[in-house]
Amino acid sequence: MKTGRLIAINTIVFLIVVAIGIVGINYYRNSTEFITTENAKVSGDMMPITVVSAGKITDWTATVGQQVTENQEIGKITGTSSTSITSPIAGSIVLSKGTKGLTVAPGQTLAQVVDLNKLYIIANIEETEIKNVSVGQDVDVVVDVDEGATIDGKVKEIGKATNSEFSLLPAQNASGDYTKEVEYIPVKIELENYSDQVVPGMNATVNIHR
Repeated sequence: MKTGRLIAINTIVFLIVVAIGIVGINYYRNSTEFITTENAKVSGDMMPITVVSAGKITDWTATVGQQVTENQEIGKITGTSSTSITSPIAGSIVLSKGTKGLTVAPGQTLAQVVDLNKLYIIANIEETEIKNVSVGQDVDVVVDVDEGATIDGKVKEIGKATNSEFSLLPAQNASGDYTKEVEYIPVKIELENYSDQVVPGMNATVNIHR
């Protein structure tokens, strides 16, 4: 084998070994310094805008993206009398189903409003790692829509039950055999700064500092 070719092969092997070593070091560092999960989403306190009486919508001004103030009127219903439809909080309309002329019933949801300035992350942490999570820990958050930016966060709340406890259709085993499954605990992470591209429902990756 020619010397030049042998040097080239050795160089390639060396670079591969170095690359594997770097990946291994980074993996070890991340696993010892952070609790990491991609099982996380942006969330917010979504408030429904409902009607208190039956009737027909005679006026509707709400549109998706519209900013409203607390108790701002966004529509009217005429039944036995005229009733205003108002927003329960200040925020942005993220869902609007009301239309002029629509007949509605008491308690019917016509819109959803959320304060986009108070979004947070719900991260689902494996039960084996939850012992390493505590309120106040620093968190690095990356939202898929803005992968180049890291958002600072802090652990705000730690759930006291697994997600499966709140499932509408809990897992059942007809055969009677028990299969152990990994359970996840919801952790709420408050965000300090984020762009206006971040909206509820987006996927996120979180690194909780140990």
